[in-house]
Amino acid sequence: MRGRAALAAIALTAAVVAVPPAAAAAPGDATVVPVQVTGDPAKRFNLVVMGDGYTAAELPTFREHLDKHLNVLWTIEPFKSYRSYVNVYAVEITSAESGVDCDPGLDSGTVDTPLGMGFWGGCNPNSVQRLLTVNGTAANRYADLVPGTTRANRQLLALGNSDTYGGAGGANATASGGNAMSALITPHELGHSLGGLQDEYDYYARGERGAPYTGGEPSSSHHTLLTEQDMAAQQRKWWRWLGETSESGGPIGRYEGGLYSGTGVWRPAAHSMMKTLGYYFDQISRERMTQRISAKTNILADATPASAPVGADRVLWVETMYPVSHQLDVTWTVDGAVAATGTRDFDPSGLAPGVHEVTVTVTDPTEFVRDPAIRGSAALTQRRTWTVDTALTTPDVPVPVAFTDSTPTARPVGGADVVYAEATHPTSAVHAITWRLDGTELDTGDNDRAVDLAPLTLTGTHTLTATVGADVRTWSVDATDPRVTYELSDPLLSRGSSFVYNGPFTMGLDGVDDVPGYVVREFRTDGDGWFNYFGWPTDPDAPFLFTPQGTEIDDLVYGKLGVPRLSPWDEVPTSYGTHTIEYRSIDPSGNIGPASAFDVTLLPPPPVCTTTITGRHDGPLVVRDGVTCLDGATVRGPVTVTGGGALVATAATVGGPVSARGTVTLFHSTVGGSLTVTDVRGEVQVLGGAVRGPATLTGNRSPVFAGVTVDGPLTCTGNATAPDDLDIPNTVGGPSTGQC
Repeated sequence: MRGRAALAAIALTAAVVAVPPAAAAAPGDATVVPVQVTGDPAKRFNLVVMGDGYTAAELPTFREHLDKHLNVLWTIEPFKSYRSYVNVYAVEITSAESGVDCDPGLDSGTVDTPLGMGFWGGCNPNSVQRLLTVNGTAANRYADLVPGTTRANRQLLALGNSDTYGGAGGANATASGGNAMSALITPHELGHSLGGLQDEYDYYARGERGAPYTGGEPSSSHHTLLTEQDMAAQQRKWWRWLGETSESGGPIGRYEGGLYSGTGVWRPAAHSMMKTLGYYFDQISRERMTQRISAKTNILADATPASAPVGADRVLWVETMYPVSHQLDVTWTVDGAVAATGTRDFDPSGLAPGVHEVTVTVTDPTEFVRDPAIRGSAALTQRRTWTVDTALTTPDVPVPVAFTDSTPTARPVGGADVVYAEATHPTSAVHAITWRLDGTELDTGDNDRAVDLAPLTLTGTHTLTATVGADVRTWSVDATDPRVTYELSDPLLSRGSSFVYNGPFTMGLDGVDDVPGYVVREFRTDGDGWFNYFGWPTDPDAPFLFTPQGTEIDDLVYGKLGVPRLSPWDEVPTSYGTHTIEYRSIDPSGNIGPASAFDVTLLPPPPVCTTTITGRHDGPLVVRDGVTCLDGATVRGPVTVTGGGALVATAATVGGPVSARGTVTLFHSTVGGSLTVTDVRGEVQVLGGAVRGPATLTGNRSPVFAGVTVDGPLTCTGNATAPDDLDIPNTVGGPSTGQC
């Protein structure tokens, strides 16, 4: 996957001495593995990932961790669109001992590892546990083993062999390798290290809300003291994005809290990558990350030399970068007038006699950027100018017809990718490239250096070829969507894709694809932002747990159904009611499978039992006060619930009619006669089971009546709201009248 098996590893030690193949790895030995090579390191952004605390026997674990971290990274914009700008090299370092320092506690001791990684900021009692640091000198020494990379064109990421949550985003990003959320720590820390983004937390020490912000207007691009009106009027901060639907869910606006302060400072979105791991970057952070990734390359990668005047008999050419998601705009001008667009070659032979100025402008039209200053910066716009003198002639130097560069062929490309190839450049001609999909020639328009597969709406597996002269490059096109299935804990009631619970429930998502590698799974609730499914924070193999108010783990809250909350003090609406959960998966080739959905209704739990009846109860049962629970019981007679009492029946059988003026909850129970529920201000929940006579609901506050078999008529009148069947219809033998 991603070409790792097809690329030879370069075995090196810290002293840059090759390790003999037959020799056993010694502590400190390192092997550089090109994981993804998209071009010359001097013309790419190079991500160098190294492991610490992995013994020789644990290096396969490092590779598994790296695979997951990268596959998650490639699903997050702008890394997804600009994956083709990035070379990835793994430095597999053999550690003498397993693990990292002070993991998980300060009293856990130190470990003999080459990079000296450690929690608590390197075992500092004044730090916090989650701060995982690395010896920068050692990390850069190992990174220097990767040929062609320098501190200016690379970003280091160190993965520690640990299942503890943690990371850091200094000059060198770090993350624990094996925690359930580790692969989400990586893009967050790259947001710091690469993007210069700040934390949007409203706390520093977990569990303690940060003090009010007291400084001036923050220099951070995604924090402000300005109101939305101020931003719009002054055209500052994220004014261009206000009102847009955030990539991380909800509208772009002004949300209090950030920079470790609980109040007095505002951020653009309710939740995003820099606040809550699992969501995408919002547009403001995505714009900054797009700028920073692009600035690590030259989008005008190469061109005809422009140091001296050239003749009109010389074809001018440029080579550009190619994002996976789109092509860059190319405009040629002659003496200031537009002469051509799109093409990467320009033939000046038709120019009028004399001296002319020919300029090419390459611009990235990405929708991720709205700031003209960023759009016009060297990161996204570059130019090259030639002086063309028609009186000059250019010696014709033969150039072999061959490819020089292309999208890597060692891994499948996605069904919507832009695939490119560059060929040699003769003096006075252009080597045309022919593209074929499954043998059929494709029309590439003005630019035969690339083909955009997205408009072809491919499905399945295909073969793409590019041919120049006798040279052919071949790609496998993976246009098969990944599949994902869900598994829920046993519901109170279900039918089709509707499920009812009155307490916590779990959801497992399983992704499957035809290409090897980690399949990313995502879900979202009620149209909020897509959230990475990582299992459960304490166990990647455990299902995700939903509860009405969420579950607190290490002073953060996970699994709040409906509107999420992160910190225990977050005030958000109740979760009760019906929610739509969508789910999807993304495969290693970048294909996003179609989203599917199911509905979950979360009901308030029944009241706590004060009396519980099991087995058989002979004769009538009158509930005057307290909460009487029938747990699988059989009542040989009628049941009456007065206004001061409550009945909770689960898998029970009542031989006679049930009449209630107090709270009544019937789960999968059978009523042998009629059911009459009148003027109940509390909960009325009848789910599943059967009524062997008529059912009447009159004057109740908000009755729920779903999935019930009623042998007689069903009558509903005067209820504050019509009885809710939760999209699980009832089966009624007689007429349904009134609100039913």
